[in-house]
Amino acid sequence: MVKLLVDADGCPVVNEAIAKAQKYNVPVLLLCDTSHEMQREGAETIVVSKGADSADFALVNRVGKGDIVVTQDYGLAAMVLAKRGVPIDQNGRVYTDDNIGSLLGSRHVAKKIRQGGGRLKGPKKRRPEQNERFEESLEGLLKKL
Repeated sequence: MVKLLVDADGCPVVNEAIAKAQKYNVPVLLLCDTSHEMQREGAETIVVSKGADSADFALVNRVGKGDIVVTQDYGLAAMVLAKRGVPIDQNGRVYTDDNIGSLLGSRHVAKKIRQGGGRLKGPKKRRPEQNERFEESLEGLLKKL
């Protein structure tokens, strides 16, 4: 059975993801580390020890073919794609084999800028239309199941 996994550490659309999954009777797993521990009705929470990428590795170890994964982490999205899962970000962008390479490249460039002492602008304040785009995109994926 297909499931919805959420990289819940800092995810702004946890409640929206659960609501959409419940509409389609899709089980939801929230994965987080001990510093972001959360419980939500309608989802199973898996808490892992705090550590660099510990929740990401726990999540990718549970992904099966066709599972939907909510994450804003490009590296995790690439691992999900390798396991034939379907990663989607908090704004509704579906990661694919066609777009993940350029996204990973831009992440690498940004890291080099920061390591060199440069500064980059952070994300803008979240707007309601971003949640709407996420919900529409997630629903489209769930309808295909």
